[in-house]
Amino acid sequence: MKRIATVIPVLFCRFQSSSGFDKRSKKSKGFLKNGVIVDLVKPEDHDEGHGDLMDIIYEDIVPAKQPWSRVIAADEVLKITDLEGQQAVDFLCYDAKDLTDRYSTMNTVKVQGNVYVGLDTVLYSDSGTALMTVVEDTVGRHDTIYGCCSTANNRLRYGVETTETCYANFEKALAQHGLGKDAIVSNVNWFMSVPVLADGSAGIAQAELLPGSYVSLRANTEVLAVLSNCPEMHNPCNGYNPTPIKVTVLRE
Repeated sequence: MKRIATVIPVLFCRFQSSSGFDKRSKKSKGFLKNGVIVDLVKPEDHDEGHGDLMDIIYEDIVPAKQPWSRVIAADEVLKITDLEGQQAVDFLCYDAKDLTDRYSTMNTVKVQGNVYVGLDTVLYSDSGTALMTVVEDTVGRHDTIYGCCSTANNRLRYGVETTETCYANFEKALAQHGLGKDAIVSNVNWFMSVPVLADGSAGIAQAELLPGSYVSLRANTEVLAVLSNCPEMHNPCNGYNPTPIKVTVLRE
């Protein structure tokens, strides 16, 4: 099990001071240290939302480091739950009626005028079709600019050769639907914050998230949802310890 901070109104990020002692800060909204942006994440107040008014039609546990995919009908809700905390989930979606019409980071960011994905964000496709809308979110913001981990990216950033990556997971999942690697585009990273600071610095936040955090997306149209339960071990997005997640599909 992961070591998670005590549940209090604010989860404090931990870092080492120059004196070597473990310090905590709740004043800064983010800072750059040793190439890692340390971000403070305040869990949103929430109840169980409207999910208890819907019927569960599918539920599964996605093991650590593994991919998952499913066609989600219009108006169905896909709920993704971070069971143990601090587990990034890379996500893509496609118009099920035209799988060449893929999730578009550009359209999503420009239309909402914000680089983060959160409650009420609409995920748009290349053609401008509204694919899915975030209807519940206990975290507050998620990344959609940093993309997925890959063998090439790990080599360039960390000088290591890896085979377990989100890119490889996307390839495996998409192949089941007749799609190749050309269908892999910049994705959403649920439960992963990439703060962009005033000087333009950006990096994966070393944040501690609550076990049981979740995000729910309502399908605006029939979509193919594809995700990778991120296997990355070379940055703090998974707390250096990838863990399982739960996926649930609900219908009114």
